[in-house]
Amino acid sequence: MAITRRQFLGRAGLATAGTILGPQLFRNPWLQQALASTIGDRYLVVLFLDGGNDGLNTIIPATGALRAPYEDARKTGVGGLRIPNPLVPANGMLDVNSGTTLGFHPGLAKLRDMYESDMVAVIQGCGYPEYSLSHDESRSTWERGNPFSTIGTGWMGRYLAASGYIGSDIPAVNIGYQVSGEYQQSATSVLVFDRLSDFGFPYDYAFDDDIADKDTLFSALHSAATGGGNHPFLQTLGTTGASTLVATQQFPALHDQYLADRSSWSDMYVDENVPGLDSGTARGFREIAKVIYGVARGAVPSSLRSRCFELANGGYDTHSDQGADEPTGQHFGLHQEIAESINLFYQDLADMAAGASVGSGLHDLPNKVVVMVWSEFSRRIEQNDNGTDHGSQAPMLVVGGANAINGGLYGNHPDIGNTDDDGNTTYSQSNANPFRSTDFRDVYGTIMKHWLGLADPSALFPLDSTVGLVGSPYWNTANFNLGFLP
Repeated sequence: MAITRRQFLGRAGLATAGTILGPQLFRNPWLQQALASTIGDRYLVVLFLDGGNDGLNTIIPATGALRAPYEDARKTGVGGLRIPNPLVPANGMLDVNSGTTLGFHPGLAKLRDMYESDMVAVIQGCGYPEYSLSHDESRSTWERGNPFSTIGTGWMGRYLAASGYIGSDIPAVNIGYQVSGEYQQSATSVLVFDRLSDFGFPYDYAFDDDIADKDTLFSALHSAATGGGNHPFLQTLGTTGASTLVATQQFPALHDQYLADRSSWSDMYVDENVPGLDSGTARGFREIAKVIYGVARGAVPSSLRSRCFELANGGYDTHSDQGADEPTGQHFGLHQEIAESINLFYQDLADMAAGASVGSGLHDLPNKVVVMVWSEFSRRIEQNDNGTDHGSQAPMLVVGGANAINGGLYGNHPDIGNTDDDGNTTYSQSNANPFRSTDFRDVYGTIMKHWLGLADPSALFPLDSTVGLVGSPYWNTANFNLGFLP
């Protein structure tokens, strides 16, 4: 069976880019100085839509040249996925290249409202060369930020490593049960929990009279490991263990303080009378809000002031029963969950900031937080009986305060009237192609440069030519100034 060059490089281990991005790179003091973190008083949240979100039924051709091929691909009637009336923002959303007016899926009404307030950037046609239709392969590609490498670190993990964070720091929190792929690295600590109220050291609380003695013992063990000569493994265990122990003692207090100060807001996230809330995504954003509230108030030591977050929402592998615009539909419910959750999260941040003094961590908080939304691939252009199969390019969303991002539409809508043998839109970096794709690495690099403060992220995202892949189907010219961030 024939394999692509990407597959060959991965299976053969010919990861030139992996060598370039190995641990030695981040030990270079000149590079560390050049990539010094300037995130300052900002936060980044990465939201992963797990399963392959149907991009064509997320940002939808409403009128214009692309509406006819959309109607040809999506059926009406029982099992039909056609959206008859996408939510077109009042301030317009025009794909200039094709002359097509676009709109949001009806389940994304709250994000449409935020778009009208310049709080949402839609980046169209995001993908990568030689795309994979495997969930695991494509997810790994997006998480690592490099399609043609076996490199094991994530794109955000490389940022943390390059920014000088060390084992005693906890600059990032992942909501869930494991460190997500984009935060994988070995330089610093990433805290993982599902619910802050349940987070703590695994003591035997049935016999809690010796917890203080255990704390003393574990602290001594970590100190001994940290001072264990020149053994890097022991030193890593010591520093990360000590910081994690401190976090288990201090982070639960952030939950208590949030409930004490903001109980009504805490209840809103689990309001079962609001469709989309009382969901895993809403609860995940509530946990992030608790940490941001504590960090902004200076309630934890500086080394524990996490500013980077990740959470996921699953269920997007909609091969069947996807639904169209009916509120009981599967895709409608998923969209509503993320839209309501993100909207409430920003309302919560705005309320935290209300009345806060200039210069305080809480002041202007919505303009200090950006949420990036991605999925491992889109769905096929033509629907199957009542769902969609695996696809290629899709829109990414970047959400933030009106002064944090430049809301609007970016990139080109994929050419849904011309598809490849798999029925998917093709990736192209040719400037002569009016439907030129947006490489997802340009989105990452724009966030790195304009939000996370890395003056030149190119060292973290080697071009495809690094492994000998050149030409218009490949990413050989970076653009880390896509414009959706000031």
